[in-house]
Amino acid sequence: MYVSWSQVLAVKKIDSSHFQGQKPEEFSKLVTNISKLHHPNIAELVGYCSEQGHNMLIHDYFRNGSLHEFLHLSDDFSKPLTWNTRVRIALGVSRAIEYLHDVCSPSIVHKNIKSSNILLDLELNPHLSDYGMASFHLRTSQNLGMGYNAPECAQPSAYTLKSDVYSFGVVMLELLTGRMPLDNQRPRSEQCLVKWARPQLHDNDALAGMVDPALRGLYPPKSLPPFADIVALCIQLDPNLRSSIAEVVQALVRLVQQSTINMREDLSASCRTNDSEY
Repeated sequence: MYVSWSQVLAVKKIDSSHFQGQKPEEFSKLVTNISKLHHPNIAELVGYCSEQGHNMLIHDYFRNGSLHEFLHLSDDFSKPLTWNTRVRIALGVSRAIEYLHDVCSPSIVHKNIKSSNILLDLELNPHLSDYGMASFHLRTSQNLGMGYNAPECAQPSAYTLKSDVYSFGVVMLELLTGRMPLDNQRPRSEQCLVKWARPQLHDNDALAGMVDPALRGLYPPKSLPPFADIVALCIQLDPNLRSSIAEVVQALVRLVQQSTINMREDLSASCRTNDSEY
């Protein structure tokens, strides 16, 4: 591995409690498995350190921080993510999960999908981090994001590929609404994002009221229902009724393609209107 002196890296220290009862070689095995993973939308491992009981993973540093920071910690002077960028982020993350679920053999369950584990590069392309850690999350739920866990995951051992899909659906809700998965500052009926949003996802009139106010109405209304339909299939209470991540990717690709067609049609209609005025 070659790292230039000018390269900025991010260091993740692994909680030593993950390794209680584990042999020292387990960390080396973890590193070996993670280092084999390569995809444009994952934060790839560039190095590691394991000395005197301290275990660290080293990744590229992403200057735009996490999706969580962009959505929930930005001030009034920050530029919000546009609607098209939000859809592009959702598509990129879904492709990263599809890689873990369907390309890797055996399949890799992420088990900790949340907006703070989605890092954004300078072009706002998403990179999923914290993958490959599922075996160390098995005995504890302390590292899992509150509000992201599927109903079946009261026991960490019950986590499946479809549980990842549920967590991704919560991230999509964050992109849609700008709200956090759990927010005790809101009225009681709105504190849990999933419970508040689920009954409204198929109500087109309600959808407009759910959209992140930071967008200031700058989004194509036609794209809301299909986006909400994808979310609804991800956050089904019954895991068997949830879409696979491959189906989610296909649906998001169709949404992007249809949005492009709608944009061209709107532009063409605008040009015809302008021509008729002369």
